[in-house]
Amino acid sequence: MGEESDPQAVTNGLDAAVDAFNETGHGIPTYEEYIDTGADWKAQLTKGCGLLAAVDQLVGQGLHTATIELCFGATERSIEAYALAEGGDSLTEFHDHTYCYTRAGELGLLSTTTTERLCELYNTNRTDSYYGGRRPTERQAQQMRELARSVHEHVTSRIREGGVCVCGSL
Repeated sequence: MGEESDPQAVTNGLDAAVDAFNETGHGIPTYEEYIDTGADWKAQLTKGCGLLAAVDQLVGQGLHTATIELCFGATERSIEAYALAEGGDSLTEFHDHTYCYTRAGELGLLSTTTTERLCELYNTNRTDSYYGGRRPTERQAQQMRELARSVHEHVTSRIREGGVCVCGSL
């Protein structure tokens, strides 16, 4: 299929999305207010807060795939925040989704056993629920919500500089 046969709505949408990410030609951008960009770890931690707030909005809506995806994202952002704040890592080091779990073990945030289990959970279930033919269940979504929240709270309690988590205000 040649470029000229792509639907105009798709190519227009693509152009508009690229422009939006390039922040060109549309005045002053409106950013998410709650994300703290004072340091990379603060941005990651507060992004985790936002993902958890979105998950809370999905409760009872039957959107289990979305809930699971957001929970994996919140867990990763939270662990990345810890590695950036306490381990001296940089964002460029998080080149795949499971690296954050390995790093959590190396830094002593969680035990090796727990980080291995988190990796296995991700590799087996996130990939299958996202790409596979399985339909996620309400129970899976609820358990992922509880896991993501507990990881986020654990990370928040372990970062030496407190007062960054905005979960209570979202």
